[in-house]
Amino acid sequence: MRKILIVGAGQSGLQLALGLQSQGYEVTLMSNRTADEIRSGRVMSTQCMFDTALQHERDLGINFWESQAPRIEGLGVSVAAPDSSRVIDWVGKLDGYAQSVDQRVKMAGWMETFAQRGGQLVIHGAAVSDLDYFSRSYDLVLVSAGKGELVSMFGRDAARSPYSEPQRALAVAYVHGLGPRPEHPDFDAVRCNLVPGVGELFVMPTLTTSGRADILFWEGVPGGPLDVFQGVKDPSEHLALTLELMEKFTPWEYARATKVELTDANATLAGRYAPTVRNPIGRLPGGGLVLGVADVVVANDPITGQGSNSASKCAAAYLASIVENGDKAFDEAWMQATFDRYWDTAQHVTKWTNAMLGVPPEHVLNLIGAAGQLQPVADRFANGFDNPADFENFFFDPEKTSAYLASVTGA
Repeated sequence: MRKILIVGAGQSGLQLALGLQSQGYEVTLMSNRTADEIRSGRVMSTQCMFDTALQHERDLGINFWESQAPRIEGLGVSVAAPDSSRVIDWVGKLDGYAQSVDQRVKMAGWMETFAQRGGQLVIHGAAVSDLDYFSRSYDLVLVSAGKGELVSMFGRDAARSPYSEPQRALAVAYVHGLGPRPEHPDFDAVRCNLVPGVGELFVMPTLTTSGRADILFWEGVPGGPLDVFQGVKDPSEHLALTLELMEKFTPWEYARATKVELTDANATLAGRYAPTVRNPIGRLPGGGLVLGVADVVVANDPITGQGSNSASKCAAAYLASIVENGDKAFDEAWMQATFDRYWDTAQHVTKWTNAMLGVPPEHVLNLIGAAGQLQPVADRFANGFDNPADFENFFFDPEKTSAYLASVTGA
């Protein structure tokens, strides 16, 4: 039986651990927090997982919250004018529903399941020196802890990382009491509100520790009017600031948020990071090799909502590569090939996300505008969140965009 060590208990690390466990591998999972500490701690993320990523969870039988989490059947885009009126507003229907489960609920539940199924769970914040020691006892060491000292083992891939600084300041609040969107009350949708030159507000239904809730998520251009959350420690002050900015820049969303309250005392989060692609193989002082997973090697800005989706797809790709490798060595060539298999998917996410962080060119504005008049365009744009590779066909190139819009209007 092959022994595998996974460091980091997020979406990718846990999904991979549970998948390997189901295939008969002897898996050790290292986490810096217990399940109870995660469940009672601060919110860790926003997450909206689309159909392909959810299917990876279903395939492993770990979709424990699917019947409880809201079914997100659409994705809407609104664009604010300089006077804060809405100049564009549409919603595309998803082919398969999306869902969001608070990672405090999911990671704690998965961690307990892993232990109940006989997995070895080690509660320890690992350092490079620990891995150097442990690596001699395992056939393969995977690093899926996306922050801290361990990430420094993986060098930045400058050719795939156009930004060296954070491109957005992030501020999240989980709330109860958000009213429905009056224009589309019949189904749940993620709302992307674009405020040109200022930033974006995302609103998404979720399942949290206290049941159904909604996430209010500001992404602000650094140094701009939304970049005001640094140093705000009081959750109620964070929420008040969130609502004040909604009233000013997205009054149509503020109108349904006048009665919201935080879901719990740990329901807010603020921060920023530079989107980065890193070299996938880390070298330990003693000569051993470790393979980076998900955010460790491909960290995109959350503007396109791909983080947990990419983590799920990475775990699925790595699981397949490990199983296919059989009894052969997990050597450097295998590690590079395993990452390359994931990069086939991830490269489209990185290209699209980095494009969305910039000032949108005219043909993209035309596309977003056309989606308000042409439902097939809105639907295709929405489903690109599940399959970002499709954006190559109609989003990046002005000629492809024009040809696509002409084909839809012609039809």
